[in-house]
Amino acid sequence: MKIIITGGGAVGYHIAKMMASEAHDIYLIDENKDRLNYVQSHLDVFAIHGDGKSISVLKEAKIEQCDLLIAVTANEETNLLVSILAKKFGAKRTIARINNLELQQQSNIEIFESLGIDTIISPVQLAAEEIIRLVDNSVFTDDHEFEDGKLTVFGISIDDSSPLKNKTISESAYLNPDLSFKPIALHRKEETIIVNSETTIKEDDIVYFISNEEAIDSVINICGKECFEIRNIMILGGSSIGVLAAQLLENQYKVTLIEKDRELAEEIAGKLKNTLVLNIDGRDVSAIEEEGLADMDAFIAVTGDSESNIMSSLVAKNHNVKKTIARVENIDYIHLSQNIGIDTLINKKIIAASNIFKYVRKGDVTAIANLHGVDAEIIEFVVKPNSKVTKKRIRDLKFPKTANISGVVRNNVGFIPFGGFQLEAGDRAVVFSLTESIHKIEKFFA
Repeated sequence: MKIIITGGGAVGYHIAKMMASEAHDIYLIDENKDRLNYVQSHLDVFAIHGDGKSISVLKEAKIEQCDLLIAVTANEETNLLVSILAKKFGAKRTIARINNLELQQQSNIEIFESLGIDTIISPVQLAAEEIIRLVDNSVFTDDHEFEDGKLTVFGISIDDSSPLKNKTISESAYLNPDLSFKPIALHRKEETIIVNSETTIKEDDIVYFISNEEAIDSVINICGKECFEIRNIMILGGSSIGVLAAQLLENQYKVTLIEKDRELAEEIAGKLKNTLVLNIDGRDVSAIEEEGLADMDAFIAVTGDSESNIMSSLVAKNHNVKKTIARVENIDYIHLSQNIGIDTLINKKIIAASNIFKYVRKGDVTAIANLHGVDAEIIEFVVKPNSKVTKKRIRDLKFPKTANISGVVRNNVGFIPFGGFQLEAGDRAVVFSLTESIHKIEKFFA
């Protein structure tokens, strides 16, 4: 597949990094020479210096041979124009990153499709939706549903009270007599481990399970956790993510939004109908204490300053706020959450890159999700007739050890497959894989 990426910033770089280990011809276009030099020194891509809107630059990249054009510069007008030009010159599929959420309205999407833009991606929208999922499922560090919840992959941190602590997977198997769930991986410090029967679960691990609808409560209990009700939420930062998250939350929860800029706070107050907007500096601990920090059930820090978000979330934890979510711009920070005590760190650029990544997957992929701070993907494949996975039982497939077939939806019913199970055409298989093995497992479903 020939892929052209315009924009070598964090989103473009992360997409290129995810794709670079696979058999793709990747061209990255950017006007910033230093940025291009950095990309070239770290990734195996073809770098082209120039403006992605330039027809001559697009022709230099042989746009007429392009299978996928991904326009992810910081300027949405550039992204839209590049995508339109690319389609006119023969690109088979185009994806444009946008910031203006109004453009995502269905009527506008249809207009863009008529112009040649196949898919519009909004990192802000995706990050806000991620926050909502994390709030709605209070005990989870991650949560992704497949086939309308028939299967769910979720992460739970293991503390001192968990019956799973210091037990191997096989030693704790008696807790799952109906085989309605299974642990598929764990995150320990900065390492992601695909579990097997001899893997020992330790305190402070984040364990990722896959479960059918009926067994989720059992898993929560087995992990020594309790779901807690969230009623009061404090959002720090009137960023576009903060405002959209407040809009999505304010009809179900009591939301307070903190913004230090007076003009912006007044503007936000005019937009939000049921949110209390306060003009104070969130770095002033005594000020947010006075506004009821200790009474909050969830604290969401989404300013543009990663360090402030992390520190304020730690302050919230210190005030016994049960759920903390912090936005970080520095991708290297993502791995810190488990070690420093924040429930979840999110990065909108990683979320956007992972969402785009599904468009380059081989096989019939219907969904793809990433886990925060984990170098892995969860991919849902539709099993094709005569594909390799239909030929043998799971235990005989010689599937990569850094991946596993975690769940299956067959005839609209979700269940957990084990070694003796054999996939059939039409099944929807949920696969957990470390990033390094994705291109290997695709061959099983092609």
